[in-house]
Amino acid sequence: MLNPEKISSSLLLEGDADTAYRDPAAFYRNGVIYLYFTLVESRNGCDPLEFVAMTATRDLIEFSPVRKLTPGDVALNYSSPGNVIEYNGIYYLCCQTYCRENGEKFGNGRSRLQLMHSGDLVNWSEPELIRVKGCDMPEKEMGRMIDPYLFRAPGEKRFRCFYKQNGCSVSTSPDLVNWTPLGHFDCGENVSVVSDRPGHYLLYHSPDNGIGCKESGDLEHWKDRGAPLTLGQAEWPWASGRLTAGTVLDLRESHDCILLFFHGSGGSGEEECFDNYASLGVAWSKDFIHWKWK
Repeated sequence: MLNPEKISSSLLLEGDADTAYRDPAAFYRNGVIYLYFTLVESRNGCDPLEFVAMTATRDLIEFSPVRKLTPGDVALNYSSPGNVIEYNGIYYLCCQTYCRENGEKFGNGRSRLQLMHSGDLVNWSEPELIRVKGCDMPEKEMGRMIDPYLFRAPGEKRFRCFYKQNGCSVSTSPDLVNWTPLGHFDCGENVSVVSDRPGHYLLYHSPDNGIGCKESGDLEHWKDRGAPLTLGQAEWPWASGRLTAGTVLDLRESHDCILLFFHGSGGSGEEECFDNYASLGVAWSKDFIHWKWK
């Protein structure tokens, strides 16, 4: 049974010299939290390989073995799962390509948004391009875009895809296939959107450090809400370089809590670790305001 107060540490999956865990996404179904993330392997001096990977847990204490969901290819580097949504009885998971075939530290201009589908949350299809600029735009003209997040507000028929391009860009779709660009606004990366009460929305994102929060009544006009969250970063060596990529899982109906997953990396400033020593962590709340951790 899930009770965050019973966990002994906010550190869930710990990176090392050969491994990084980044960009968490979480989905809850039938007592199980499915945790998706970027898995980076950088071994034997080879170019780092990135994968969308997953584990599952019922209590945030014991986790299933890490499972890779995408192939290893430095020219694709499937990564940064945004979230899972259910539509017409099928689960959909959005992610990105983070192309680094020329030895780049960060994904190059070919990086694009991708969508996978599943019937069981464990076995997933091959990723397919999300044409957020419209079906008629050639892929080569879409520009660099990363960190997708899918959201459909209660009572709405259209989906929104938030993604990093020109700040945060937004496109809408009635069916996850046909997309129309809506616009963009100033924002950090790794967006996560949740409705904290009817007609009101919170958007979590990543500034230079910490987890920022914006709020809106219409999903179009956003204003900052408080200072970025840094949680227990000052006490966590594993997050001393940067704390980032927060995503919220609202479990108020089933467990009277809200979970905030994120990743922390070692190092500091320009020496922040990226392809190793990045770890997944968790904090929790009952009201989206007061957060606890260990």
